[in-house]
Amino acid sequence: MSTGEVVLVTGATGTIGRLVVPEVLKAGRSVRAASRGRSPSRPAEDGVERVELDFTRPQTWGSAFEGVRVMFVVRPPQLSAVGRDMVPALTAARDAGVEHMVLLSLQGAERNPVVPHARLETWLRASGVGWTFVRPSFFMENLSTTHVGDIRDRDALMVPAGRGRTAFVAAHDVAAVAAAALVDPASHRSRAWTPTGPEALSYHAVAAVLTDVLGRPVRYAAPGLVSYGRHARTSLAMPWPMVAVTAAIYTSARLGLAAGLTADVQRVTGCAPTRLSAWAEQHAEVWDAGR
Repeated sequence: MSTGEVVLVTGATGTIGRLVVPEVLKAGRSVRAASRGRSPSRPAEDGVERVELDFTRPQTWGSAFEGVRVMFVVRPPQLSAVGRDMVPALTAARDAGVEHMVLLSLQGAERNPVVPHARLETWLRASGVGWTFVRPSFFMENLSTTHVGDIRDRDALMVPAGRGRTAFVAAHDVAAVAAAALVDPASHRSRAWTPTGPEALSYHAVAAVLTDVLGRPVRYAAPGLVSYGRHARTSLAMPWPMVAVTAAIYTSARLGLAAGLTADVQRVTGCAPTRLSAWAEQHAEVWDAGR
Protein backbone atom coordinates (compact mmCIF):
# COMPACT_ATOMS: atom_id res chain seq x y z
CA MET A 1 0.00 0.00 0.00
CA SER A 2 1.48 3.33 -0.99
CA THR A 3 1.70 6.40 1.20
CA GLY A 4 -1.48 8.45 1.09
CA GLU A 5 -3.94 5.59 0.63
CA VAL A 6 -6.83 5.58 3.06
CA VAL A 7 -6.95 3.12 5.95
CA LEU A 8 -10.42 2.53 7.40
CA VAL A 9 -10.45 2.26 11.19
CA THR A 10 -13.72 0.99 12.63
CA GLY A 11 -14.45 1.54 16.30
CA ALA A 12 -12.39 4.71 15.99
CA THR A 13 -13.65 6.20 19.24
CA GLY A 14 -13.09 3.03 21.26
CA THR A 15 -10.30 1.88 23.55
CA ILE A 16 -8.05 0.57 20.76
CA GLY A 17 -9.38 2.35 17.68
CA ARG A 18 -8.75 5.84 19.01
CA LEU A 19 -5.10 4.87 19.56
CA VAL A 20 -4.74 3.14 16.19
CA VAL A 21 -5.69 6.33 14.35
CA PRO A 22 -2.61 8.40 15.37
CA GLU A 23 -0.32 5.39 14.91
CA VAL A 24 -1.44 5.01 11.30
CA LEU A 25 -1.16 8.75 10.72
CA LYS A 26 2.44 8.69 11.97
CA ALA A 27 3.22 6.19 9.21
CA GLY A 28 2.05 8.71 6.60
CA ARG A 29 -1.31 7.13 5.80
CA SER A 30 -4.64 8.91 5.63
CA VAL A 31 -7.30 7.59 7.98
CA ARG A 32 -11.04 7.21 7.59
CA ALA A 33 -12.22 7.00 11.19
CA ALA A 34 -15.57 5.22 11.38
CA SER A 35 -17.97 5.02 14.28
CA ARG A 36 -21.69 4.84 14.88
CA GLY A 37 -23.54 8.14 14.84
CA ARG A 38 -20.93 10.05 12.81
CA SER A 39 -23.26 11.56 10.22
CA PRO A 40 -22.97 13.19 7.82
CA SER A 41 -19.48 12.35 6.58
CA ARG A 42 -16.99 15.13 7.13
CA PRO A 43 -13.94 16.14 5.06
CA ALA A 44 -10.52 15.03 6.18
CA GLU A 45 -8.87 17.15 8.87
CA ASP A 46 -5.21 16.47 9.70
CA GLY A 47 -5.41 13.33 7.61
CA VAL A 48 -8.55 12.01 9.34
CA GLU A 49 -11.93 11.74 7.62
CA ARG A 50 -14.73 10.92 10.03
CA VAL A 51 -17.65 8.86 8.78
CA GLU A 52 -20.62 6.98 10.16
CA LEU A 53 -20.48 3.20 10.00
CA ASP A 54 -23.04 0.92 11.56
CA PHE A 55 -22.50 -2.74 10.71
CA THR A 56 -26.26 -3.32 10.95
CA ARG A 57 -27.28 -0.42 8.65
CA PRO A 58 -26.38 -1.00 4.97
CA GLN A 59 -27.03 2.65 4.12
CA THR A 60 -23.83 3.57 6.00
CA TRP A 61 -21.57 1.07 4.25
CA GLY A 62 -20.97 2.68 0.84
CA SER A 63 -19.30 5.90 1.97
CA ALA A 64 -17.26 4.05 4.59
CA PHE A 65 -15.84 1.37 2.26
CA GLU A 66 -15.34 3.39 -0.93
CA GLY A 67 -11.70 3.50 -2.00
CA VAL A 68 -10.46 1.47 0.97
CA ARG A 69 -8.03 -1.43 0.57
CA VAL A 70 -7.14 -2.07 4.21
CA MET A 71 -9.39 -1.85 7.26
CA PHE A 72 -9.26 -2.38 11.00
CA VAL A 73 -12.23 -4.42 12.20
CA VAL A 74 -13.52 -3.98 15.74
CA ARG A 75 -16.58 -5.88 16.92
CA PRO A 76 -19.01 -3.57 18.74
CA PRO A 77 -19.62 -5.18 22.15
CA GLN A 78 -23.38 -5.22 21.67
CA LEU A 79 -23.10 -7.37 18.53
CA SER A 80 -22.74 -11.01 19.53
CA ALA A 81 -24.60 -12.60 16.58
CA VAL A 82 -21.79 -11.68 14.20
CA GLY A 83 -22.99 -13.90 11.36
CA ARG A 84 -26.15 -11.84 11.18
CA ASP A 85 -24.91 -8.44 12.37
CA MET A 86 -21.36 -8.11 10.98
CA VAL A 87 -20.61 -10.58 8.21
CA PRO A 88 -22.94 -8.91 5.67
CA ALA A 89 -21.09 -5.61 6.15
CA LEU A 90 -17.68 -7.29 5.91
CA THR A 91 -18.81 -9.08 2.77
CA ALA A 92 -19.86 -5.71 1.33
CA ALA A 93 -16.45 -4.29 2.23
CA ARG A 94 -14.72 -7.14 0.42
CA ASP A 95 -16.94 -6.66 -2.62
CA ALA A 96 -16.19 -2.92 -2.56
CA GLY A 97 -12.47 -3.62 -2.89
CA VAL A 98 -11.11 -4.12 0.63
CA GLU A 99 -8.19 -6.52 0.25
CA HIS A 100 -6.94 -6.91 3.83
CA MET A 101 -8.68 -6.83 7.21
CA VAL A 102 -6.93 -6.56 10.55
CA LEU A 103 -9.28 -8.02 13.14
CA LEU A 104 -9.17 -7.08 16.80
CA SER A 105 -9.80 -10.52 18.28
CA LEU A 106 -8.82 -11.79 21.73
CA GLN A 107 -6.29 -14.11 23.30
CA GLY A 108 -7.26 -17.75 22.92
CA ALA A 109 -10.09 -17.10 20.45
CA GLU A 110 -8.83 -19.99 18.33
CA ARG A 111 -9.53 -22.32 21.29
CA ASN A 112 -12.78 -20.74 22.48
CA PRO A 113 -15.56 -21.13 19.90
CA VAL A 114 -18.09 -19.56 22.29
CA VAL A 115 -16.75 -16.04 21.79
CA PRO A 116 -17.95 -14.13 18.69
CA HIS A 117 -14.37 -13.25 17.76
CA ALA A 118 -13.77 -16.91 16.91
CA ARG A 119 -16.63 -16.86 14.41
CA LEU A 120 -15.22 -13.73 12.79
CA GLU A 121 -11.83 -15.39 12.49
CA THR A 122 -13.44 -18.41 10.83
CA TRP A 123 -15.24 -16.21 8.33
CA LEU A 124 -12.11 -14.23 7.49
CA ARG A 125 -10.06 -17.35 6.88
CA ALA A 126 -12.58 -18.45 4.25
CA SER A 127 -13.42 -15.01 2.85
CA GLY A 128 -10.67 -14.63 0.28
CA VAL A 129 -9.57 -11.40 1.95
CA GLY A 130 -6.09 -11.06 3.37
CA TRP A 131 -6.23 -11.10 7.15
CA THR A 132 -4.26 -10.43 10.31
CA PHE A 133 -5.60 -11.34 13.74
CA VAL A 134 -4.57 -9.24 16.71
CA ARG A 135 -5.48 -11.31 19.76
CA PRO A 136 -4.66 -9.20 22.81
CA SER A 137 -4.84 -10.42 26.35
CA PHE A 138 -7.09 -8.60 28.81
CA PHE A 139 -6.81 -4.82 28.49
CA MET A 140 -5.42 -2.94 31.48
CA GLU A 141 -7.90 -0.24 30.46
CA ASN A 142 -10.81 -2.42 31.53
CA LEU A 143 -9.73 -1.61 35.08
CA SER A 144 -10.12 2.11 34.38
CA THR A 145 -13.38 1.82 32.40
CA THR A 146 -15.61 -1.22 32.92
CA HIS A 147 -14.46 -1.80 36.50
CA VAL A 148 -13.65 1.77 37.47
CA GLY A 149 -16.75 2.10 39.66
CA ASP A 150 -15.97 -1.02 41.66
CA ILE A 151 -12.40 0.11 42.32
CA ARG A 152 -13.16 3.79 42.91
CA ASP A 153 -16.36 3.47 44.93
CA ARG A 154 -16.10 0.02 46.54
CA ASP A 155 -12.32 -0.59 46.68
CA ALA A 156 -13.04 -3.96 45.11
CA LEU A 157 -12.46 -6.07 42.03
CA MET A 158 -15.53 -8.17 41.14
CA VAL A 159 -14.56 -10.64 38.41
CA PRO A 160 -15.07 -14.43 38.35
CA ALA A 161 -11.48 -15.33 37.50
CA GLY A 162 -10.70 -17.42 40.58
CA ARG A 163 -6.97 -17.78 41.12
CA GLY A 164 -6.19 -17.76 37.42
CA ARG A 165 -3.54 -15.48 36.04
CA THR A 166 -3.98 -13.00 33.19
CA ALA A 167 -1.34 -11.51 30.90
CA PHE A 168 -2.68 -7.94 31.06
CA VAL A 169 -1.72 -5.66 28.16
CA ALA A 170 -1.86 -1.88 27.71
CA ALA A 171 -4.11 -0.58 24.94
CA HIS A 172 -1.36 1.50 23.34
CA ASP A 173 0.76 -1.64 22.89
CA VAL A 174 -2.13 -3.40 21.16
CA ALA A 175 -2.75 -0.37 18.95
CA ALA A 176 0.89 -0.27 17.90
CA VAL A 177 0.75 -3.92 16.80
CA ALA A 178 -2.49 -3.38 14.88
CA ALA A 179 -1.16 -0.25 13.19
CA ALA A 180 1.96 -2.10 12.02
CA ALA A 181 -0.27 -4.61 10.24
CA LEU A 182 -2.44 -1.87 8.74
CA VAL A 183 0.44 0.08 7.22
CA ASP A 184 2.32 -3.00 5.96
CA PRO A 185 -0.32 -5.69 5.42
CA ALA A 186 1.89 -7.81 3.15
CA SER A 187 4.31 -8.45 6.00
CA HIS A 188 1.50 -9.47 8.35
CA ARG A 189 -0.71 -11.43 5.98
CA SER A 190 -2.12 -14.63 7.52
CA ARG A 191 -0.43 -13.85 10.83
CA ALA A 192 -2.02 -13.98 14.28
CA TRP A 193 -0.32 -11.77 16.86
CA THR A 194 -1.06 -12.07 20.56
CA PRO A 195 0.13 -8.89 22.27
CA THR A 196 0.50 -9.36 26.03
CA GLY A 197 2.16 -7.56 28.87
CA PRO A 198 5.44 -8.82 30.35
CA GLU A 199 3.86 -10.65 33.32
CA ALA A 200 0.84 -12.82 34.10
CA LEU A 201 -0.91 -11.69 37.28
CA SER A 202 -3.73 -13.09 39.38
CA TYR A 203 -6.45 -10.66 40.37
CA HIS A 204 -5.15 -10.91 43.91
CA ALA A 205 -1.88 -9.51 42.54
CA VAL A 206 -3.77 -6.83 40.58
CA ALA A 207 -5.55 -5.78 43.78
CA ALA A 208 -2.15 -5.58 45.49
CA VAL A 209 -0.80 -3.34 42.70
CA LEU A 210 -3.81 -1.04 43.00
CA THR A 211 -3.49 -1.02 46.79
CA ASP A 212 0.12 0.10 46.49
CA VAL A 213 -0.56 2.75 43.83
CA LEU A 214 -3.68 4.20 45.49
CA GLY A 215 -2.49 3.98 49.08
CA ARG A 216 -5.68 2.29 50.27
CA PRO A 217 -6.76 -1.37 50.44
CA VAL A 218 -8.32 -2.78 47.28
CA ARG A 219 -9.65 -6.33 47.63
CA TYR A 220 -10.38 -9.03 45.09
CA ALA A 221 -13.85 -10.41 45.77
CA ALA A 222 -13.66 -13.43 43.37
CA PRO A 223 -17.42 -13.92 42.82
CA GLY A 224 -18.93 -16.94 41.11
CA LEU A 225 -20.47 -16.66 37.66
CA VAL A 226 -24.02 -16.13 38.91
CA SER A 227 -22.99 -13.42 41.37
CA TYR A 228 -20.83 -11.78 38.73
CA GLY A 229 -23.67 -11.79 36.18
CA ARG A 230 -26.04 -10.19 38.67
CA HIS A 231 -23.43 -7.58 39.63
CA ALA A 232 -22.51 -6.83 36.01
CA ARG A 233 -26.16 -6.21 35.12
CA THR A 234 -27.18 -4.20 38.18
CA SER A 235 -24.02 -2.32 39.17
CA LEU A 236 -22.09 -2.11 35.90
CA ALA A 237 -25.16 -1.81 33.63
CA MET A 238 -23.79 -4.33 31.12
CA PRO A 239 -26.18 -5.67 28.48
CA TRP A 240 -26.66 -9.43 28.69
CA PRO A 241 -24.59 -10.23 25.56
CA MET A 242 -21.63 -8.37 27.05
CA VAL A 243 -22.14 -10.13 30.39
CA ALA A 244 -21.94 -13.47 28.56
CA VAL A 245 -18.79 -12.54 26.61
CA THR A 246 -16.97 -11.14 29.65
CA ALA A 247 -17.99 -14.16 31.72
CA ALA A 248 -16.47 -16.42 29.05
CA ILE A 249 -13.26 -14.37 29.11
CA TYR A 250 -13.00 -14.55 32.91
CA THR A 251 -13.75 -18.26 32.81
CA SER A 252 -10.78 -18.67 30.46
CA ALA A 253 -8.65 -16.89 33.06
CA ARG A 254 -10.00 -19.08 35.85
CA LEU A 255 -9.10 -22.18 33.82
CA GLY A 256 -5.56 -20.93 33.27
CA LEU A 257 -6.02 -20.10 29.59
CA ALA A 258 -5.27 -16.36 29.84
CA ALA A 259 -1.83 -16.55 31.39
CA GLY A 260 0.21 -17.15 28.26
CA LEU A 261 2.91 -14.57 27.63
CA THR A 262 4.32 -13.71 24.22
CA ALA A 263 7.05 -11.45 22.88
CA ASP A 264 4.77 -10.19 20.10
CA VAL A 265 4.72 -6.53 21.20
CA GLN A 266 8.52 -6.44 21.18
CA ARG A 267 8.71 -8.49 17.99
CA VAL A 268 6.33 -6.29 15.99
CA THR A 269 7.03 -2.82 17.43
CA GLY A 270 10.58 -3.09 18.73
CA CYS A 271 9.44 -1.79 22.14
CA ALA A 272 8.97 -3.67 25.41
CA PRO A 273 5.36 -4.01 26.62
CA THR A 274 4.10 -1.93 29.54
CA ARG A 275 3.98 -3.29 33.09
CA LEU A 276 0.70 -3.04 35.02
CA SER A 277 2.33 -1.14 37.89
CA ALA A 278 3.65 1.57 35.55
CA TRP A 279 0.31 1.80 33.74
CA ALA A 280 -1.64 2.05 37.04
CA GLU A 281 0.57 4.89 38.25
CA GLN A 282 -0.18 6.80 35.05
CA HIS A 283 -3.95 6.35 35.50
CA ALA A 284 -4.32 6.58 39.27
CA GLU A 285 -6.51 9.67 39.12
CA VAL A 286 -9.42 7.78 37.57
CA TRP A 287 -9.83 5.69 40.75
CA ASP A 288 -9.63 8.74 43.00
CA ALA A 289 -12.04 11.02 41.13
CA GLY A 290 -15.02 12.04 43.25
CA ARG A 291 -13.80 10.42 46.46
